[in-house]
Amino acid sequence: MPRHYLDLSVALETGIASDPPIMLPEITYFDHSMTAPQIASFFEGLSADQLPGGEGWAVEQLTVSTHNGTHLDAPYHHHSTMNHGERALTIDEVPLEWCFNPGVKLDFRHLPDGHVVSAAEVETELERIGHDLQPLDIVLVNTAAGARYGEPDYVDRGCGMGREATLYLLERGVRVTGTDAWSWDAPFSLTAKKWAETHDPSIIWEGHRASMDIGYSHLEKLTNLDKLPANGFTVSCFPFKIRGASAGFTRAVAIFDN
Repeated sequence: MPRHYLDLSVALETGIASDPPIMLPEITYFDHSMTAPQIASFFEGLSADQLPGGEGWAVEQLTVSTHNGTHLDAPYHHHSTMNHGERALTIDEVPLEWCFNPGVKLDFRHLPDGHVVSAAEVETELERIGHDLQPLDIVLVNTAAGARYGEPDYVDRGCGMGREATLYLLERGVRVTGTDAWSWDAPFSLTAKKWAETHDPSIIWEGHRASMDIGYSHLEKLTNLDKLPANGFTVSCFPFKIRGASAGFTRAVAIFDN
């Protein structure tokens, strides 16, 4: 049966507003002319101009966080413990069984920036699209941030998934979720305004911290969610294996069997 694929991952690049300034990635590009002496140095008596076209190899050097670009957070990122006190899994320990499963898209683009999604809103959206959640479904949240990736306001855009909404999914067996926003939670800049009013620490990173009760992973900085149907596709999101890390770079892809 023919398949087609939709790339759900952004490119890792510099010069755009993909992250807060203190977290932006750096990429140094070395082209073929710059590296010819590197190859020549492995072979005594060889000069760079003796190589085909006088060219070496193309190489890039990265200074990045594991949370730059599209990535999968491990439970360890959220807190040192999960499942009410167990040691939290790092990205190299996340079960592969979590990372290739039927996908479900919840469309919350109409919700205002900074809105914290409730369990009732998740349930209403599932009813609207006619989907009955199954264990290990991968739930992707389409927010207003998706259309602003790379723009100056990206980090401050989109709704966030609250603790209640996150636990609603986890209690039904979901173990991987995702968003096209910078964070699974509401933007920090908008949560900070609520904090200034309430001084309630429970509102800070509340969706992430749900992992303390039920460990899970989530994808951040997805793209093309607006092109997805509500269901009928499979998500592949295996993370790069970095020992003991809190996240791994991920080429998330939606796969359609027709």
